[in-house]
Amino acid sequence: MLKRRIESDKKNKNYTLLLTFENNEKRLFDMKPYLDFGPVFRALKDTSLFRSVHVVFQSVEWANNADIDRP
Repeated sequence: MLKRRIESDKKNKNYTLLLTFENNEKRLFDMKPYLDFGPVFRALKDTSLFRSVHVVFQSVEWANNADIDRP
C-alpha cells in the first residue's frame, strides 16, 4: 500500500517519482514513457504541473486529474 508521501525529483527534469510504501520500501517510477499518452499526460511535461503530484487513495494524481492507478 502506498503511503501518503511522494518525493518528486528535486529538479523535475527527469520526470521521476520516488514512491514510498507502507513498509517503507522506496521505488523510483519513471514517468517519461507515459508523457506522450494523450493530452492529459502530455501536459505533465510542464514541470510546475508535474510537481503538483500527490497521493489519492492508492494512486498518484496531478492537478490536471491525470493519474496512475495500481493495476
